[in-house]
Amino acid sequence: MKHITFRQLAIFSSVAANRSFSRAAEDLHLTQPAVSMQVKQLEEWVGLPLFEQVGKRIYLTEAGTTLAHHANAIAQQLRATDEDLAALRGVRVGRLNIGVVNTAKYFAPRLLAEFRRRCPNIELRLNVQNRERTIALLADNQIDLAIMGSAPQEIDTIAEPFAEHPHVFIAMHDHPLANKRRIPPQALFRENFLVREPGSGTRLVTDRYFAEHKLRPTTMLEMDCNETIKQAVMAGMGIAFLSAHAVALELQVGRLARLSVTGTPVVSEWFAVRRTEKRLPPVAEAFCEFLHREGKRAMAQLLKGNAVDSSPKNVVLPAPLVGEGTRERGN
Repeated sequence: MKHITFRQLAIFSSVAANRSFSRAAEDLHLTQPAVSMQVKQLEEWVGLPLFEQVGKRIYLTEAGTTLAHHANAIAQQLRATDEDLAALRGVRVGRLNIGVVNTAKYFAPRLLAEFRRRCPNIELRLNVQNRERTIALLADNQIDLAIMGSAPQEIDTIAEPFAEHPHVFIAMHDHPLANKRRIPPQALFRENFLVREPGSGTRLVTDRYFAEHKLRPTTMLEMDCNETIKQAVMAGMGIAFLSAHAVALELQVGRLARLSVTGTPVVSEWFAVRRTEKRLPPVAEAFCEFLHREGKRAMAQLLKGNAVDSSPKNVVLPAPLVGEGTRERGN
């Protein structure tokens, strides 16, 4: 292994990511024979095949999967070294790899745009996925940090809150309950509920609310996308309990109505989550500082214009359960 070069690891990683020698050659501006030769030499030094071909497609072998994991870690370390040295030179450069759960896509681009305005030389990579996939990216060190509604239990993390996260009941604009005030939760019993899929952050909050209020809806329709749920609510298929950030625009323009259910909005928090053992590169550290300094104000501006902040009663959920070794900073 001592003969392996960083260049060979980069070529191997490109082939592994593309699952193609020809596409890797295009990405690296090399000829396909040159790529094949480097991978072949790498296999000779490793002493095991790294790829296997089934039909016209190639797949990583067990040895290839192991090497890909370590190659990614080496690439991350090299990037962190480069950014540390840049920071010593006083240069605000580097690449920020950030993952956000689907619901966070309604505000994350705005936060990132403001951060990049202040640090224009950074390279940004934003990955929007569901909660399960975001946790997997975090576990595999594919992202520096994640924005989500609660820390994962599957891996050891540090979760730092930076803004409130309210959830509200919504209905079509002319729903019979739309103009009523102080609606008791039990009045929602016979409504059709449109809910996110099990395991999503929104579903976790919804299930917790149902359990606390002993609410068992007659009908629940599961959907795996906030946008689909909003369209279904506007079509009169039922009501939903969603993040206020996901429905802010529709509430402001009157396409949806917020139901004035007593005890709502239910307020939890948004967290910036990173692996406990991960040493963040300087640009990621700077973004975390930006979130703690500017996140609350920016999120409040997003909700400005609807009734969420003026609710007479906010219920703060207890801190979400986290896995062993997980720490949550802040109140």
